[in-house]
Amino acid sequence: MDKITRRHALKAGGALGVLGAVGLTAPAQAQALWTWSSQGSVAGTGDGADPRWVWDPEADPLLASIIDRGDVPKVNEALRTWTKNGQPLPDGLPADLRDFMERARSLPSWADQGKLATAFDFNEKRGLYLGVLYGLASGMMSTVIPHEARAVYYSKGGANMKDRISKTAKLGYDLGTRNAFQPDGEMIVTCVKTRLVHAAVRHLLPQSPYWSQTADQTIPISQRDMLVTWHSLPTTVMRRLTAWKVPIPAAESEAFLHSWQLTAHLLGIMDEYTPASWDEANAQAAQVLDPVLAPTSEGADLAHILLNLGSSIDGGILTSHVLGAFTRFMLGDQIAEWLQIPAEPVWDPLLREAWGPFIAVREGLLPFPAAPAAYWTFDEFLRQAALLFLSEAKPISIEIPNANRPF
Repeated sequence: MDKITRRHALKAGGALGVLGAVGLTAPAQAQALWTWSSQGSVAGTGDGADPRWVWDPEADPLLASIIDRGDVPKVNEALRTWTKNGQPLPDGLPADLRDFMERARSLPSWADQGKLATAFDFNEKRGLYLGVLYGLASGMMSTVIPHEARAVYYSKGGANMKDRISKTAKLGYDLGTRNAFQPDGEMIVTCVKTRLVHAAVRHLLPQSPYWSQTADQTIPISQRDMLVTWHSLPTTVMRRLTAWKVPIPAAESEAFLHSWQLTAHLLGIMDEYTPASWDEANAQAAQVLDPVLAPTSEGADLAHILLNLGSSIDGGILTSHVLGAFTRFMLGDQIAEWLQIPAEPVWDPLLREAWGPFIAVREGLLPFPAAPAAYWTFDEFLRQAALLFLSEAKPISIEIPNANRPF
């Protein structure tokens, strides 16, 4: 089984959150016409089709067939033993699924092992920042992406958010390891399993009367949906690190993007839609992510579930009040109000005034002796946040659903 221990969680700040990246997501679609050019993609070319009307033409009919013929239990049982990238596919898989997975697990020709090694250096140095950003910027942002929030709420994962977030966090953990895409790593396995889950949800969620009553799409998780989620992760993270003036060498910035480009490919996002540079990523995000953020009752409910998960962490620092204040600080007053997160009279002004100097102290730009006691509190928050969703240290197995959330 896929295992993450408490010790591993401490090593990998990137393990926190990543709510929209893994399983059971269907982010909102902007209403603007698709104008982003595929010339700015990793493929460098494409037919220009609006990705809101493109899904996963290879995986979708396959998973629909697997569900309809009752093969999900035996497939999940077999896949529990498949944990390493270089490991042969397990016995017991249907032939059509095995053929698909052999193709889906292959890295594209443009994969650059040198960049991936540099990406690990970046993740290792910035792991504490990444953990909080994945969880409180990216993760909480997903609750104000209407389609995503509703899909999470009404699909099977919405019934047990602690379990779902642990599975979600596995992608961030696996991506941050030194051997993420190597034969002894687990990132390729995690992505392929997630792609199967997405295809299953495309088949299942339209059968939910609860989702159908609120959805304004007939099939969830289009290519555009996945791009929205993708931008809520690396693009949002890099935007915040830039805003915080964290010094990042150009090679590390490019390598971090490359690791997420490979992730997009393995998750089933077509290369013609994946941005080739940060400039292209920001341009695409301005069209597909920024305009769709909006409140929903389902999103507000999910946000408060996530905020309350922190109350069990040792030391008492990760209370819903502190997490709420960090959410407001990272995503702004409007999103905090949408999520019904109350203002915090102590933490809100403290974050506004002290976070910038705290970053400067951690980056060696200001001498530590001049730092107030609040800086130690921030640093401890970052360290403890890495444990937020993985503190129970239970085995994690990403599995194909065969039903929606029961009500």
